[in-house]
Amino acid sequence: MPTVTMTVNGKAVRRDVDPRTLLVNFLRQDLRLTGTHVGCDTSQCGACVVHVDGRAIKSCTSLALSCDGAQVTTIEGLSRGGELHPMQEAFRQHHGLQCGYCTPGMIMTAVDLVARKGHHLDEGTIREELEGNICRCTGYHNIVKAVAAGAEAMAAPAEIPAIAAE
Repeated sequence: MPTVTMTVNGKAVRRDVDPRTLLVNFLRQDLRLTGTHVGCDTSQCGACVVHVDGRAIKSCTSLALSCDGAQVTTIEGLSRGGELHPMQEAFRQHHGLQCGYCTPGMIMTAVDLVARKGHHLDEGTIREELEGNICRCTGYHNIVKAVAAGAEAMAAPAEIPAIAAE
């Protein structure tokens, strides 16, 4: 079996894989990163979106071997030090979810959207960019609000803790 080597959420991984292994299955089964969901196996729903070398892709139609040497980020890799990523926090604050199944893919798509189109997104742009992500529970209203808020929050500089005076 061929060997695949990649960096996933900042950690180097190396595994022997069947050449037919999809990236989504590699992440979920081999690495136990179950935040990336399988919703359709045909790239229609977007529940499987991850970032490969900084770009959003649908991992249900990408072979793990095609990502050899790549940097892969899953929903688990967005938070840092126990703090949610600004887009994750925006989804929480604006109730951009119901059952939550589509949420990881929506968030990963939204982070990619901000990287490509900037921090000030109008509703039309957000809705158009989310067309490849299906939510079966909501009318998308709160998801769109969450993406807009998350985009703005991603533009805000990180708070730097004050240094105590000596």
